[in-house]
Amino acid sequence: MKLLRVGTAGAERPALLDADGTLRDLSGVVPDIDGALLADDAALDRVRAAADAGELPVLDATGLRIGPPLGRIGKIVCIGLNYHDHARETGAEPPAEPVVFMKAPDTVVGPNDTVLVPRASRKTDWEVELAVVIGRTARYLGSAEEGLAHVAGYAVAHDVSEREFQIERGGTWDKGKNCETFNPLGPWLVTADEVPDPQRLSLRLWVNGELKQDGTTAEQIFSVGEVVRYLSQFMTLYPGDVINTGTPAGVALGAPEPKPFLRAGDVVELEIEGLGRQRQEFKSA
Repeated sequence: MKLLRVGTAGAERPALLDADGTLRDLSGVVPDIDGALLADDAALDRVRAAADAGELPVLDATGLRIGPPLGRIGKIVCIGLNYHDHARETGAEPPAEPVVFMKAPDTVVGPNDTVLVPRASRKTDWEVELAVVIGRTARYLGSAEEGLAHVAGYAVAHDVSEREFQIERGGTWDKGKNCETFNPLGPWLVTADEVPDPQRLSLRLWVNGELKQDGTTAEQIFSVGEVVRYLSQFMTLYPGDVINTGTPAGVALGAPEPKPFLRAGDVVELEIEGLGRQRQEFKSA
């Protein structure tokens, strides 16, 4: 299923995109798309049954904002340097263990919402990423296969990053990752049953129409299942938590000088195979 949330920011309603691209209203079946829904097999079965029976009303998509596909996100855990080609372009050694940092849930915006370039920013960068949404509580998992079994679905994430804040301003990545609007998510949450192999997805990103990233999750150093397993050794993952799993080569940080960092007025578009497409205009904060 392709689950999404539509409407004005803070007042989104749950919806479903059916196989022919028709937008359907889910608000009569479930209150929202969130961790509580993803952990409730019976509720998900009701959604599937209503969709299969043709019982869901059509929503007019004209002018309708698409919000983040997940409400009440618990935490966003991010994996850095998780693609072989991205490590090569930045001159970094592939890590022996996953590099972990966090983003606050309040960085999340809709897939087509405006992204703000922070004041004093000189190095705002783009990163298309596969987002993994947890559907079952994960503690001390024993295998990558168990890790995959705890995934509810997948989405497109844009891990926008300010590289000067991240690298040059005190030795912690958090300052360059948690600026306002720095995690567009969506347009859909695609349930795991529709993604048979998360290690075979193409990812692309364009800046002002120019292709910058053209990669595949096959290049991941640590697979989706292994990332979930690994994280569960250090923290409990709950339904509705999100994992951003890293970005392929092609970011501004890895480009030759002068590096083409983002400025107000730039337009970024990105997509992941089967998971939809985003488009953001960048404006000054």
